[in-house]
Amino acid sequence: HYQFYFEGGIASYVRHINKNRELKHENIFYVEKQADKINVEIALQYTDDYSESLHAFANNITNPEGGMHVAGFRGALTLTLNTYSRNKGILKEKDANLGGEDVREGLTVIISVKIPEPQFEGQTKSKLGNQEVKPVVEAIFSDAFTIFLEEHPRDAEGILGKCLLAAKARNASRIAR
Repeated sequence: HYQFYFEGGIASYVRHINKNRELKHENIFYVEKQADKINVEIALQYTDDYSESLHAFANNITNPEGGMHVAGFRGALTLTLNTYSRNKGILKEKDANLGGEDVREGLTVIISVKIPEPQFEGQTKSKLGNQEVKPVVEAIFSDAFTIFLEEHPRDAEGILGKCLLAAKARNASRIAR
C-alpha cells in the first residue's frame, strides 16, 4: 500500500515522474472538481517518450488495472483532442481522427478519484468497478481540458504535435505491413 505525499499534490507528482524526460509542453494540466459526491483530480503532461505513464487511484488505493475512472479519462482525452483539432483546423475534413494509441503516447497522467462506496474488482483491488464514475470523470476532464487547450495554445500545439506524430508513425507502419 503506497502513501504518496507531494507538496502541490498530483501535479508535483507528474513533474517528479517527468523530471528526466523531454517535455512536449511546459504547463502541467490540473483539475480538481466534485460532482455527484465523486471527487475527481487529474494531472497530466506530455513527454517525448513512446509509452504512456498512467497512475490511477481510487480513495488513495492504487488501481494498476485501471477501471471506470481510467476508461472515462481515456475516452474523454481522445474525444477532446479530436474536437479541438477539428475546431482549430489542425485536422482537416479528410484527415482521420486521432486514435486512443495516438493520444496516449508520451502521456504522463495521474487520475485520482474519491468516492463514497468504491467497488473494486480483483482481490488486490486492482480495478475500480463503479459505473457511475465514468461519466463524471468524462465530463469534468473534458470541460477542464478544453479550457486548458484554449487558454494555453502553445501547450496545445506541443500536445497535438506529439499526437499527430504518433498517428503518422502508426499509419506508416500499417502501410509498411
